[in-house]
Amino acid sequence: MTQFQQHAPSRVALTQLVNKVDMHVHVLTTGFWPPYVPTEINLPQSLSPSKAIFESFYTSKFNGRQLQWQHSLGHCLVKANFPKGRKELAVSLFQALVLLCFNHGRDVIGFKDILGQTGIEIGELRRTLQSLACGKVRVLTKQPKVRSNMITSSGRDVADTDEFVFNASFSNQLMRIKINSIQMKETTEENTETHEAIFRERQYQVDAAIVRIMKSRKTLSHALLMSELFVQLKFPAKPVDIKRRIESLIDREYLERDKANAQVYNYLA
Repeated sequence: MTQFQQHAPSRVALTQLVNKVDMHVHVLTTGFWPPYVPTEINLPQSLSPSKAIFESFYTSKFNGRQLQWQHSLGHCLVKANFPKGRKELAVSLFQALVLLCFNHGRDVIGFKDILGQTGIEIGELRRTLQSLACGKVRVLTKQPKVRSNMITSSGRDVADTDEFVFNASFSNQLMRIKINSIQMKETTEENTETHEAIFRERQYQVDAAIVRIMKSRKTLSHALLMSELFVQLKFPAKPVDIKRRIESLIDREYLERDKANAQVYNYLA
């Protein structure tokens, strides 16, 4: 990110933008990111030029690398002018995209219209609108608040026919307000699948660490190998997952079990 800020062509391009955005980008290789399903969204004109400038810088600086944006991890600080005072809203990128829909002089916007403008996945959009219109900090209001044909008293459900209005009566003692996102609940099965997917991405790092340790030590007990691995690995790993990688290395003849003690491994040069 520092290189981007110091990159002269990028600085010039950013200063020429009509909508100036102070953008900070965190770039990590796939080995350090957990696997995320890429999300496609429609960035508004106030954000897309800054993104394009960074992409141009990155591809010129790191030829051959593929840049994949994780929009679900983005955060924004949005300045909002309410009749009762100006506020700064700390929100997710999805929340920011919804709020920016109200920048075009329209007081009432329907769910389907917001869906079309933002391109946010429909389930994610429902949760995003719930956080903005039905949570503790309600910068939007939902119409109708409660539908008579649904068994609900909270009115937190968002339907395709709902409309949303900029909350002109919103007030808060704080100048900067964080609006929490509503997370999708993950089932036990989904949690297991997520863990397995993450470890599949990292298994080669585990293999490399095991080989590195064994090449140095030549012979190690299972307990000592596990102990050294937990020190070297930069991410949490379950013993059962590590054991699978050890078995894989034995099958590929990087290691062998000691003939006198099955709890001891020998490195095979």
